[in-house]
Amino acid sequence: MTTLLTILLVATSFLLVVLVLLHKGRGGGLSDMFGGGVSSTLGGSSVAERNLDRLTVGLGLIWSACIVALGLLYAYGA
Repeated sequence: MTTLLTILLVATSFLLVVLVLLHKGRGGGLSDMFGGGVSSTLGGSSVAERNLDRLTVGLGLIWSACIVALGLLYAYGA
């Protein structure tokens, strides 16, 4: 169980780094990389950016759950 959680933690850590780097900074972002600035905007962000936000938050929750689970497993010696 510990090995599986460790592998999941490493994979989610790598994916979180990639997803955060894809987010829009001061300049472009994912939407500019794939469409110029032609995307339709609702509330200031494109559909791609909103989906990227959701994916990043979901992956962050999985990452946090792995940290907590590994901490409990190490604390109680399972």
